[in-house]
Amino acid sequence: MNVNDFAYIVETKKNFDEAVVSVLKTVEQKGWTLFQIYDVKERLAAKGFEQKPLKIIEICSGKYANQFLSKNRLISLCMPCKINVVEENEKVKIIGMKPTMISQFFPEVSKKEADDVERDIIEMVNNAR
Repeated sequence: MNVNDFAYIVETKKNFDEAVVSVLKTVEQKGWTLFQIYDVKERLAAKGFEQKPLKIIEICSGKYANQFLSKNRLISLCMPCKINVVEENEKVKIIGMKPTMISQFFPEVSKKEADDVERDIIEMVNNAR
């Protein structure tokens, strides 16, 4: 297993803040719900640690969440989905969690069901690029 099995990563020419706004707009356009945004750099700075910009954007599709939770409530450990915006080596990347991993841990979720969610995540990441 490697990182590409778990994460879909694209580079963007947008600056960090523009990329975050672009992700938020794309999530809204796709009809998903925004749960929370974590500014990791800011939170760690408050504790005296220095980090490069990193925002974790938690999103959810009620349709998919209900579908998966109806099969096994432990799937909640993998929820909500996340799209991260990171800055490293003076490049901005948008990274989406690949939900197909869920079907490997929870056999009651078919690969096709997980693929449907993953398609949405990849589409949002690509559109935010």
